[in-house]
Order: sequence, then C-alpha cells, then structure tokens
Amino acid sequence: MRKFETLLLLSPELSAENREGVLSALTAVVERQEGVVTAVDHWGMRDLAYPVHKLMRGYYVRLEYEGPAALVAELERNVRITDGIFKFVTVKLADEEAGEVA
Repeated sequence: MRKFETLLLLSPELSAENREGVLSALTAVVERQEGVVTAVDHWGMRDLAYPVHKLMRGYYVRLEYEGPAALVAELERNVRITDGIFKFVTVKLADEEAGEVA
C-alpha cells in the first residue's frame, strides 16, 4: 500500500465538534476505500499569508494514511464537496527502503 499525506485548511469559524465531524467523515472515507489512517496532526489555528474567503486565519490539519491510489481520488472528491474546508493538498510520501545510505 502507498503512503499519502493530505494537508487541510479548515475554516476558523468551525466549532471543535464540527471540525471533529469533518475529520471523522474523511477518516471513514479512507477506511471505506480499504485504507488505514496512520496519523492525524492538529496544527491548530494559524495566520495566513493572504486572505482565503476573506479570512486571515485558518485551522490546519494533516492526515497521513495508507491505501490504494484510487483512495486519493475519492478522498479529494469528498473534500471538495465538504463545507468548511477552504484548501487542501495531497502528496505521495516516499517509500522507505531498507537499502544503504550513501
């Protein structure tokens, strides 16, 4: 299984319960697609470099998960239709190899 990481920028106007609801819904999407969430890092409220939806603050969350490549398409589809998520970026993490280090 491949490892992926998705960084989410959530609305600062979401309450803690709503944030957890959004994250649990995204976690459920990963599990439905035969993936495993390995880490959920709450980076917290941060100032933004430029306004996003006329707001200068946002709540950052990093999801790390493993699964098939089709999982990313389904997760991003759900992210796009979920209210309260301003921006996101997904990257494939490097595979760890048991080779020698130069």
